[in-house]
Amino acid sequence: MSFLIRSNDAEVLSASGVTLLADVPDTGGHLTSHRSIFQPGKEGAPPHLHQEAAELFYVMSGRLRVLTGETLTELNQGDFLLVPPNTPHAFEAAGDAPTEVLFVLTQAKPRFGYYRLLESAYRGETSWDQVAQTSDLYDNHYVESPTWQHR
Repeated sequence: MSFLIRSNDAEVLSASGVTLLADVPDTGGHLTSHRSIFQPGKEGAPPHLHQEAAELFYVMSGRLRVLTGETLTELNQGDFLLVPPNTPHAFEAAGDAPTEVLFVLTQAKPRFGYYRLLESAYRGETSWDQVAQTSDLYDNHYVESPTWQHR
């Protein structure tokens, strides 16, 4: 089963800077993928982990600060990172230019609903408590990280 989404047809969530590319139902259960553009200094995601999914990051432009476990790393254009399941991670734009990242999650649960929920929270239409209540549904479990808090 092949799947194609043309750039003009991809759903763009403007408040969060996310472009939805392919979700689990589109890929026969194989993966979910989106592209994000982070403005300078904008946090992409607070510390969290996925119990089932591995997450791949590919930096298309700019720089991305990433927490993996308790290690902070800066990724540059062209860098690739794999975060295995059950590994706490977080990320944000680094530097003074926008950062564009392609994300792929394998062994993932359908996630487009999660990104639409985040979009609603960014717009103030949904509470962040409601987002937190979806941890099991979307395999997105928020965690504490002193390293990230003190970066």
